[in-house]
This record gives sequence, structure tokens and C-alpha cells, in this order.
Amino acid sequence: MKLDRINLRLLAELQHDGRITNQALAERVGLSPSACLDRVRRLQEEGVVEGFGARIDLEQVCQSVTIIATITLHDHRKKHMERFEAEVKSLDEVVECHQVSGVFDYMLNVVCRDMRHYQTVSDRLIEAGAGVIELCSHVVMDRTKPFSGYPLDALQPPSKQSTQK
Repeated sequence: MKLDRINLRLLAELQHDGRITNQALAERVGLSPSACLDRVRRLQEEGVVEGFGARIDLEQVCQSVTIIATITLHDHRKKHMERFEAEVKSLDEVVECHQVSGVFDYMLNVVCRDMRHYQTVSDRLIEAGAGVIELCSHVVMDRTKPFSGYPLDALQPPSKQSTQK
């Protein structure tokens, strides 16, 4: 799907406030309400907008500990990686997983009640039969910049006008 300037503005506004009314969204991006709704629906149908959800301040809900875990597998054959990824997907405590390049293979964001709970989760990852040879845990002390959306404007290629200056 080709994303034009208006689609990018729609996405930026929806990232900022997913509960915005269609009327207010249309006004912010300079569209009629029906055209705005059509574009938002198209963005959803194409999978550009994956869903809407609330950002939760976990500290106000419960006590928890967040760990960034780096994982190195012994064997990089597809079946071992798929086995590890299946185990990760089965663990609700793993809220995010990235396969990465570099000295380790995966980086996980894990949220648990406490360190004893994390020990149980890490034991499951190690014992999953996927050949984990190293699991390195980094306890998050403070979230100095929580995720608040993608910098869509900054990720766009420079326009012809800005490259001609």
C-alpha cells in the first residue's frame, strides 16, 4: 500500500490518540469525515494499522520486574530457532521478542511478578530443547523513555525539495 502524506498524518495522530473520534481526526488531517473513515479502514484492512489498545502504567496496577534478556542458541538451524520461538510465544511473560544480529540471537522483553517468577520463566526458556547456550539477564531499573509511537516523519526518505537545498 502506498502511503501518502495524509496517510502518514493519520497514522501519527492515531499513534498519539487511538481513541480520537473520526470527526476530530478528519479535522486534524484536513479530510471530510467519510474520506477519513475510508482511509482508516483501508489502513486496517491492509494491515498497516494492526489494532488499537491502551498503554498501561504497570506500576499502578501491580508490582513487577522487567528484564531484557539476551539469548544465544547453540545451533542456528531453522528447526531449533522455530522451537525456541514457539516456546517464547507460549510464555505470556515474554511481551516482546526480536531476532537480532550480533553476538546473541534474540532479545526478549520479559515482565514478571518478581525475580523468583523470572527464574521460572528463564528455566523454561533454557529447558525448551532449542539449544540455548547463554541467557543473559538485564534488570530494567527505570524506563527513561517508554515507547510512544514510531517517528513516522523522521523515517520517510528526504523530499526532493530538502535534497535540492
